[in-house]
Amino acid sequence: MATRRFRTARSKTAKNSRKNILQAKWPLSCRATIGLMKVFRFPSVARCIMLTVILVGNLVMTVTVTPNEAHAGVQPAGSNKRKSTGKPIKITKEVVREAQQRLAELGYWIGPADGKWGDASRHALIAFQKIEHRSRTGRLSAEDVRALRSASRPEPRERNGAHVEVDLTRQVLMMVSDDGKVSRILPVSSGNGKQFDLEGEMVTAITPTGRFRVYRKLTGWRVSPLGELYYPNYIVGGIAIHGNKAVPAVPASHGCIRIPMYAAVEFSNLTPVGTQVIVYSGAGP
Repeated sequence: MATRRFRTARSKTAKNSRKNILQAKWPLSCRATIGLMKVFRFPSVARCIMLTVILVGNLVMTVTVTPNEAHAGVQPAGSNKRKSTGKPIKITKEVVREAQQRLAELGYWIGPADGKWGDASRHALIAFQKIEHRSRTGRLSAEDVRALRSASRPEPRERNGAHVEVDLTRQVLMMVSDDGKVSRILPVSSGNGKQFDLEGEMVTAITPTGRFRVYRKLTGWRVSPLGELYYPNYIVGGIAIHGNKAVPAVPASHGCIRIPMYAAVEFSNLTPVGTQVIVYSGAGP
């Protein structure tokens, strides 16, 4: 009997020892909570619930985060800044030449790729900026260079043989060849929608939309009551596509379609009487 009592006592002592060792490994907050539960003699059910909550909370708080997990889930300070889209681009003569070559490849009407940023380069870039819905500055920037490198040739509204398209929304003119591809692109400035006095009558400066054909052409300068027209190509009434010294990036004419001076003569040579001209705005004619 004495031996049995000794074994039972030793067994209880061993169990208590293992229990103490196990509890010693628990976080301090768990051990403190267990002590409080013993002092206040919480019921066993409540004791289990509180112990479970404490253990789960400490497990969540002591989860080890690997460097990769930290990198994926937590951004370091300053990481919300906009990252660079590529290497810095400095506008040098070589970069200007690259931009000019790229504009020509995409169909924009430009002069020689000589690395000099002249009037033709400025107008060609404005046409590109209009097509791509960029700021219409005419000044080559690093972002413009990046956009040019990834751009594609614009698509025409129609592909039914050679014709001219004028998009009043984007303020561009596109020459479409027989194969249905855009061959030349120019910026234009059309009617500004304002009223003006025409020989005593108030008229609104509107460029009409629809399908027209070139019905009359003049060479050189033509002086009209509303201003000078260089190599005008008349498409309806007194409305013509003509060269002008002022082709701003927005509508500014009395109704005619202005194109840059450097392209006026060649445009006239490429569009004989009878050439179809489609003028549209928004969804098209």
